[in-house]
Amino acid sequence: MRALALILALGVPLAACGGDQKLERNVPAAPLTIELSSPAFADGATIPRGYTCSGAGARPVLRWSGVPSRARELALVVTDPDAGAVFVHWTAWGIPPRTRSLGPRGLPAGWHEGVNSAGGHGWTPPCPPPGAKPHHYVFSLYWLRAPSGLRPGAPGDEVVTAVGAQAGGRGRLVGRFGR
Repeated sequence: MRALALILALGVPLAACGGDQKLERNVPAAPLTIELSSPAFADGATIPRGYTCSGAGARPVLRWSGVPSRARELALVVTDPDAGAVFVHWTAWGIPPRTRSLGPRGLPAGWHEGVNSAGGHGWTPPCPPPGAKPHHYVFSLYWLRAPSGLRPGAPGDEVVTAVGAQAGGRGRLVGRFGR
């Protein structure tokens, strides 16, 4: 029920779409104004095994540029649009707008992570069903017009809703992984 409410709140079509529309169905809409990248994988490429459930499950390093001076907070949402229902792999917020990267371990003071769709806190690595087509993992970094007001440990659907209400722009990085 919460997933359906989230989908309706975001104005997301209920029918699955192809291409970029499918990748966008689980994330708040906002103009692509941030350049988001990772030294671990290129946009559209396969996520290396070490960042998945088939490896160590490490969190990839992320780098970005193009955050406007009017940004008040940054927030990160990582989803798998191929999982069927809304599946949130990771959310992080309270990121200062002058920040330009996120390392593989821990979070700086003042940053917060939410509960992912697996029920854990923080990052949950890509882990599609064995034999399924490779899934797409959409890393979306948003700049917010006002602070999110989210409490530490907020569930992914609350984070997505709060980000959608304040998103001024975003960056997107898509990785793929199959087992």
